[in-house]
Parts: sequence; structure tokens; C-alpha cells
Amino acid sequence: MNTKQRIASSAFAAAFALLGAAAAHAEAYDGVHAITSSASRADVNAEAVAATREGNTYSDTAAEGAVAFKSTLDRNAVREQAVAAANNPLQSLDRRAFYRDEVPAAYKKPSVSFTQQAGLPGTARP
Repeated sequence: MNTKQRIASSAFAAAFALLGAAAAHAEAYDGVHAITSSASRADVNAEAVAATREGNTYSDTAAEGAVAFKSTLDRNAVREQAVAAANNPLQSLDRRAFYRDEVPAAYKKPSVSFTQQAGLPGTARP
């Protein structure tokens, strides 16, 4: 045998020995253990009902359903903001969609618009 074969066989023997040593420390199966509980069936049932009413303490809030909160805006203000956003042609305009992240001047909204609204006198609007 040459040196490479001897080193390989000794490494294999060492690995096999380690595997055998690890198997010697494996746990033994003792079978099914008898239940040793000091609580009665009624006590366990009462604890289960109480735990069910508490909810899942380990869940995300998204899984618990709708969460109530107190809004600081009234319904009309939210509706006005939604209508303004829906009527804004530049609402979904993302600067990252353009060359060098610069929105061309043709797409930019003027800071002041003097257009006349339907039924309103000509006023300056931001």
C-alpha cells in the first residue's frame, strides 16, 4: 500500500469509530409512559376554556381579524382626500421610472394652477 491509501484507510477507520461512539450514546426507547397527572378532568377542562377565551398569544395580529381603532379624521375629510387623489393624473407617477430618477418637466405639476372649476369663479388653487 502506498501512503495515500494508508491515510485514506486510517481516516475511514477513524470516522467509522466516531460513528460507533455516537451510536453508543443513543437514547433507549422505554415505551409509552402512563399518565401521571394531579389535575382532575374538570380542572383541565376549565383551564382549556379559559385559554380559549384568551386567544392565541403567539399569533400575529393579522390572524386575529379586524382591530378597532379611533380615527382622527372625519368621514368627509377622508372622502375629499380620496377624490383628490383619484383625480390627480400624477398620483401614480414614480420618479424611479425615469432616466436618472428625474421626472421630466412635462410631467411635473405646476405649483399654482389658475384653471377655472365648473361653477366656480377663477381662483388660484395649489
